[in-house]
Amino acid sequence: MSDYHAHARSAPVGRADMAVDAGLRAFMLGVYNKMALGLAVSAGLAYASVAIEPLRQFFFMTPMLYVVMFGPLALIFISMFAMRNPSPTGANLLYWSIVGLIGIGLGATLMMYAGRAGGMMDIVKAFLVTSATFGALSLWGYTTKKDLSGWGTFLIMGVWGLVIASLVNFGFAAFTGVPIENFSFIISIVGVLLFSGITAWETQQLKYMYYDIGGDQRAMSVATTFGALNLYITFVNLFRFFLTLLSSRE
Repeated sequence: MSDYHAHARSAPVGRADMAVDAGLRAFMLGVYNKMALGLAVSAGLAYASVAIEPLRQFFFMTPMLYVVMFGPLALIFISMFAMRNPSPTGANLLYWSIVGLIGIGLGATLMMYAGRAGGMMDIVKAFLVTSATFGALSLWGYTTKKDLSGWGTFLIMGVWGLVIASLVNFGFAAFTGVPIENFSFIISIVGVLLFSGITAWETQQLKYMYYDIGGDQRAMSVATTFGALNLYITFVNLFRFFLTLLSSRE
């Protein structure tokens, strides 16, 4: 996995205007197809984890809840050190493990909003808004001739700042029992802006990576999977922030 990120960081400046060939289109289509399949699997698992009582009891009423909550982040960190030269099989195993855990975790979101008036409509609206935003920004990142490589450091630092701010807000709510509603709203706005930028940046990095790989089929397979993973995580985060904004709009 570290090799994958090295490609992304070392993308040469000026590649954004390179001719779009059939290989690049096939590569990007493979990324988007795997990402879309991951989202579909997540939706199915979210529904099943709520609708099937034994699964709901197992995942949300036992210590498995902590695996669902922290498993994806743990897998990402472990893979950064353990997967120095990942194989296509290893990359796929990591991808579907994270997709499965996040999908089950979304079941908790489904349960929370299903009990609210208009909650399910908020979920549908958030998904549609996320899809439109993600699609437009990914298309822009794919077609723009402006080099976005310099955005990476700023966006990653912003995400870490967002994580810290969210933990502070969560800690305040845990100790006082009263969440800072306005703070949550601001965090969601910042989150939408950050992950919107990440969508465009990651898409362009995938173009750069395709040319850096230079036709190595093994590396291409791994890059397709990790590219889908990055875009999948970005989409899910956008969805969650949009859902918070839509549900707190009143």
